[in-house]
Amino acid sequence: MTEILEQLAGRTVIVGSGLAGLMTALTLAPEPCVIVTRAALGAETSSAWAQGGIAASMGADDSAELHLADTLAAGDGLCDPAVAAGIIAEAPAAIAALERAGVRFDRNAAGELSLGLEAAHCRRRIVHAEGDGSGAAITAALVRAVLQTPSITVLEGFEARRILMTGDHVAGLLCATANGAAILPTSKVVLATGGIGGLYDATTNPMGNFGQGIALAARAGADLADMEFVQFHPTALDSRRRPLALVSEAVRGEGALLVNGKGERFMARISGAELAPRDVVARAISAEIGRGGKVFLDARNALGGRFAMRFPVISALCGEVGIDPATDLIPVRPAVHYHMGGVATDANGRSSVPGLWVAGEAASTGLHGANRLASNSLLEATVMGMRTARDTSGVPANGIGSVIAAKLPAPADASLVRPIVSRHLGVLRNAGTVNGAIAALLPLAESTGPAADPAIVALLIAVFASLRMESRGAHARTDFPLRLADAQRRRMGLSDALEIAHATPPYTLARSA
Repeated sequence: MTEILEQLAGRTVIVGSGLAGLMTALTLAPEPCVIVTRAALGAETSSAWAQGGIAASMGADDSAELHLADTLAAGDGLCDPAVAAGIIAEAPAAIAALERAGVRFDRNAAGELSLGLEAAHCRRRIVHAEGDGSGAAITAALVRAVLQTPSITVLEGFEARRILMTGDHVAGLLCATANGAAILPTSKVVLATGGIGGLYDATTNPMGNFGQGIALAARAGADLADMEFVQFHPTALDSRRRPLALVSEAVRGEGALLVNGKGERFMARISGAELAPRDVVARAISAEIGRGGKVFLDARNALGGRFAMRFPVISALCGEVGIDPATDLIPVRPAVHYHMGGVATDANGRSSVPGLWVAGEAASTGLHGANRLASNSLLEATVMGMRTARDTSGVPANGIGSVIAAKLPAPADASLVRPIVSRHLGVLRNAGTVNGAIAALLPLAESTGPAADPAIVALLIAVFASLRMESRGAHARTDFPLRLADAQRRRMGLSDALEIAHATPPYTLARSA
């Protein structure tokens, strides 16, 4: 039996309890809203696992213009300059808002913000909390603030399965709970559901994050944008742990070097060296591993005995596998870390579907382009959470009529999808691997089984990848190694992607190049 939560009808419903979702709810206060979260509030979120911090031009030698220039360079021609400039300009206000919510950022003896350096930044501008525990510290503070805000109703153990529609407008949210199906009647839904790392075997994200928000929005008819751009963090701790532990870029920012099994510093001959953009470093490491070698991060000279103090979380993660970064090399490999693509939104988080907003990693605003600049993700989540809240607040709730109780879909399971995606949509792609993935994913995406939603997201990535016949940013094709002179963003809906998938010539699943 489906329960209709009439007592919450008409409130803005926020799906997800990472940074974007929490900031949306806090900014809406005192307007009543609802947070729907599959796990405990703030748990199983990529935000809580973030190590580096938030990029913000707060230093005396820095400016929003310099930050924007670094962002556009990393985005490799596909950023929306106006959107990027606007979000970056709001960075100081975002930091101030987080501090008002209870976040305590690291400061030096003079009381000034401690600023870290990460790859492709020309200045030290990473605002962090508790060293390399920034995400956990920020999330914990915001969770406390949410629990102390009477206007926010938190529904833990509620998993969003479908957005319900009346015509082309949002009418409600169908959720699975421990007691069965439940419907939240609402004309305003905000998706803040995180990324797609769980589609891959090697990821630094929670394994359950397969792109739920993208699947929900796609089924509701929303446009998707730039789905092919999946960022592989160059330095995940190479171990049997799943998900893989992250070794933050900030370690390289403090002077750690990348070496191969022969002890050679293979990044030295590449522009930017260890602090080159992530796609450059990830491809270089993949090439070393592809030749049968191992890659290590060497922090012994740069940090030595100071490693555990500066990076306590990473030090503990290394200790779990018997590595002491003060004296040992750290084995690393690329792993999926962030998705630049997602649901296409405007500068206020609005999707193409009336009544549906998207914030954070599930959205594609144009800030990141083809390759996200380090620590711009938490900045975007904070700024867009606040913007989305202000925008939804300005839209009156439509009269909620009777909602039809839809059948509750099966719980999503990415286990059939993960091997296909991991093998064929990795760091290096070609027509054989991409089109082979399309052939394997299409029947799963069109099924009604547990693999359907993960397969839809993976199929969208593959279709978008098949159309981008160039190498740009995080999208590298061995059959199209050059970068086209004319950069183009692309957006389409699920129906268009399915049509392209059906027209794709059949390929046998080939070995990744």
